[in-house]
Amino acid sequence: MPTSPKNLNQTNVLTTTLKHHGGKLGVTGSCHELCINNNGNNQSILIDCGLFQGRDAKDKNGNDKKLDIEFPISHLKALILTHTHIDHIGRLPWLLAKGFKQPIYCTPATAELVPLMLDDGLKLQLGLNKGQRARVLELIRKQIKPIPYNQWHRIPLSSKSRSLRSSSSLKTSPSYLLLRFQPAGHILGSAYVEIKLPNSEIVVFSGDLGPSNTPLLPDPIPPKRADLLVIESTYGNKLHDSVETRSKRLQQIIERSLDDGGAIIIPAFSVGRTQELLFDIEHLIHHHKIDSNIPIILDSPLANRVTKQYRRFKKLWSKEAKNKIVNQRHPLNFEQCITIDSHKEHMSLVNRLKTTAEPCIIVAASGMCNGGRVMNYLEALLPDKRTDIILAGYQAHGTLGRDIQNKHKTVWIDSQPIEVNAQIHTMSGYSAHADQVDLIRFVEGIKEGRKEIHIVHGEKNARDELERKLKIMQD
Repeated sequence: MPTSPKNLNQTNVLTTTLKHHGGKLGVTGSCHELCINNNGNNQSILIDCGLFQGRDAKDKNGNDKKLDIEFPISHLKALILTHTHIDHIGRLPWLLAKGFKQPIYCTPATAELVPLMLDDGLKLQLGLNKGQRARVLELIRKQIKPIPYNQWHRIPLSSKSRSLRSSSSLKTSPSYLLLRFQPAGHILGSAYVEIKLPNSEIVVFSGDLGPSNTPLLPDPIPPKRADLLVIESTYGNKLHDSVETRSKRLQQIIERSLDDGGAIIIPAFSVGRTQELLFDIEHLIHHHKIDSNIPIILDSPLANRVTKQYRRFKKLWSKEAKNKIVNQRHPLNFEQCITIDSHKEHMSLVNRLKTTAEPCIIVAASGMCNGGRVMNYLEALLPDKRTDIILAGYQAHGTLGRDIQNKHKTVWIDSQPIEVNAQIHTMSGYSAHADQVDLIRFVEGIKEGRKEIHIVHGEKNARDELERKLKIMQD
């Protein structure tokens, strides 16, 4: 099974190759280029343009990688976004700064989330003020072209061609690619990408696939055909806890913490993980499995704004989630959930909890503990043995979250050593990524094509194990 670029079609008319500008050998920085040589005319489209994080953000000498776009862009005809996690969109401002003026295609929900997700990065990484950030985000909005799920859309390969919204009856031609988004089940608006080439072959980019049987979003359904499949492998060597198991474990941790006193801190990505956690916590409260008086604190302005978008796009929810709304329940907007907006309120709460150790559940960004408000909670409460830390998502190498997960006795925050006496819990059932079984099921569901599979977006052990499993499956 090849894992390096190889031509799909060896004729003189059309050849297609892949280039990876990030996310091939690691879990962050996703950026893949589909290169099309059509009768000697070289054109490309870019799939994602993400930020490197953790160990991926360092070069071989241990220095921070430059965020500048170091590959040519003049031949790019479009950028396609699979979803809005920062490791898939975080270099977008730098792409535009280099002069990229082509359309940016994504789903409607992703189009709404992109400016929200990028705003913090523009402030923290570039030091832009509110007005400067607004101008950058407005430029991005103008280039975004939302496309609903399950609709073919033409991408012109020639500057003389026009891009038209397409129906399923449209045919490919030497001047066009056809693009279609399908639900990926990862986060709100996430999609895997189908691209029909002028020779009618299909290239599929999985983006990040969601796990099966999650209660908030529907499961991804594999495409009928993929001649070339580019598939993620974040958990290519692991199996997740079931949804039922994760809910029971969450309940047990909360009950133990209530007995001991102290806070439960859940570092969570603002989009996806936060909403899944709120969904499950509301379920436990509704069914009287945990104390309905315990404060649930959402301390992330970004996560609060994203959660409002989840409520806005309820049509994308799973059947189970929609039924809760029908039954007058509000799984993402329940009474016990308290939102913290201002930094002053945030620091007041941190200091209060450090003094009182009163029980509460805090959901705060960032998910890998590499920035954001969760850092203040960790600095204040990690030394307290009554504190519980729930790591509910992937922790990249080189992040504080990975050090905590590995149960280091001392971690460093703001260049200060912090003693770790808190109870540390890892809950894989909250991963927004498909596990090994889900990934194999997705590939097995592709009934036509499968000439070539590229495994990306995973650490070496995960990529190797998934490749081995897929080879066995094909033999």
